[in-house]
Amino acid sequence: MSKTLQTLRGMHDVLPAQTLGWSQLESVLADTARRYGYQEIRMPLVEHTALFARGIGEVTDIVEKEMYSFIDRNGDAITLRPEGTASCVRACLEHGLIHNQQRKLWYIGPMFRHERPQKGRYRQFHQFGVEAFGVNGAELDVELMLMAARIWQQLGITEVELQINTLGSVAARAAHRAVLIAYLQAHREALDDEARARLETNPLRILDSKNPAVQAIVADAPALGDYLDAADQENFAEVQALLTAAGIPFVVNPRLVRGLDYYNRTVFEWVTHALGAQGTICAGGRYDGLVSQLGGKATPAAGFALGLERLIELCDKPENDSTADIYVLWTDPASKAAALNAADALRNALPSQRVQCALDGGGLKNQLRRADRSGAAFTVHVEAPRQTVPHWTIKALRAEPTAPSITDTSMSPTEAIAWLAQAIGARPSAC
Repeated sequence: MSKTLQTLRGMHDVLPAQTLGWSQLESVLADTARRYGYQEIRMPLVEHTALFARGIGEVTDIVEKEMYSFIDRNGDAITLRPEGTASCVRACLEHGLIHNQQRKLWYIGPMFRHERPQKGRYRQFHQFGVEAFGVNGAELDVELMLMAARIWQQLGITEVELQINTLGSVAARAAHRAVLIAYLQAHREALDDEARARLETNPLRILDSKNPAVQAIVADAPALGDYLDAADQENFAEVQALLTAAGIPFVVNPRLVRGLDYYNRTVFEWVTHALGAQGTICAGGRYDGLVSQLGGKATPAAGFALGLERLIELCDKPENDSTADIYVLWTDPASKAAALNAADALRNALPSQRVQCALDGGGLKNQLRRADRSGAAFTVHVEAPRQTVPHWTIKALRAEPTAPSITDTSMSPTEAIAWLAQAIGARPSAC
C-alpha cells in the first residue's frame, strides 16, 4: 500500500474554513496601502541567485544558510525568493519605474527560507511589504511606522511595541565595526560558535544574539551611536520628534540591527510578547544604497515587511465553512434548465450573494439537507412545467426575527427576486 503524501516540513495548507480570516487580513493590508498612495506590484517567485547574494549580502544568514537555491536545466543558479525588497528593486530597475521619479509600491505573497520550523516560523511563509523610492527625509521613515500603526488599529491588535534605532552611514558603521571587532576579539573565548563565525564577516549581528551569555558581553560593547556623524544624529532626532508629534510611543533600542546588509540609518521593528519567541511582527527601515548596489542610480529608499502567519495568530480567527447564501432546488427533470437559469438570474440581480444550484438534483428532502449544510439562509425551489412560466418557492432556513414573513405560495421569478432583495436588505441589480 502506498504511503499517503503529505506537505513538506515547514510548509502548510490554509484550509477553506481558515481562508476567510486570511482574505479579511489581506483586504485590510491592501486597502491601507492604497490609502497611503501605494500601487501593487507582483514579482516572480524565482529569481537569479545573484540578486539576493548582491542585494541581501553574501555573509547574511539568509544567503549562507536559508535560501532554497538550485541549478535549473539551463545551468542557471536560481533561488526561491526569501524576501521581497531585492526583487522589488530589480523589477523597478528592469522596467524603469524609479528613474528620476518617486514611487510607492506594495506586494503580498509567499517567501521561502530553509530554517527550523516552529510556531510563527515556516519554510514557506507569506509577507506583505511596502517599498518607497525617491524620498530622502525622516518623514518617509515615520510615515511607514504610521502606516503599520494604522494596520494594527484596523486589525484590533493592541499588544505591540515600536522599537527604533539608527545604523548611521556607511562611514559610521565602518568606524564602529573596527572597534567592535577589537572588543569582541578580546572576549572571543566567551562567545558561542555562531558569534565567533560572525566575528569577521558580520559582527553587527552579534549585537542581536539571543544567547544570554553573549548578551552579557555585548552589553558593554562599543555603541554605534558614539560613531554617528552630525547628519546621522540630526536625522535620528527628527525621526523621534516626528513620532512624538504623531503620538506614536516608541523605544530606542541601540542593539536593534537588521539581518540584511542593505539597511542604513533608520531601522525599526514592531514586536509583541503575545507570540513567544517569534515576537517581531513587522520590520523595516531605510536602504539608500541598495538601488545602486544592484546597478541603478543612487536612490533613497525605505520600506517594511510583515508576516501574515504571525498576524493571523494575533487576530480574531473567523472560521466559515458556509458556501452559499441562497440554494436553488429542483426535483422535476423538466425543471433542470430553469433552475440553472434561476441561479444565474439570482447572481445577476443580487451580486453580493453566493448562490448554489443543486446540480445533481435528487429528492427534495436530500436537497434541503445539502442546502442546510451549505449554510444558506434561503432555498428557492424552481418548478417549470412545460409551456408555463417558471414558479419559485422560497423557504427560509435560518430564524431571522427581522426577516419578512412568507407564505408557501409560489411566485414569479421577478416577485421572488424582489422578496429576497427585501429580506437580505439588497437592491436588485439592473444588469
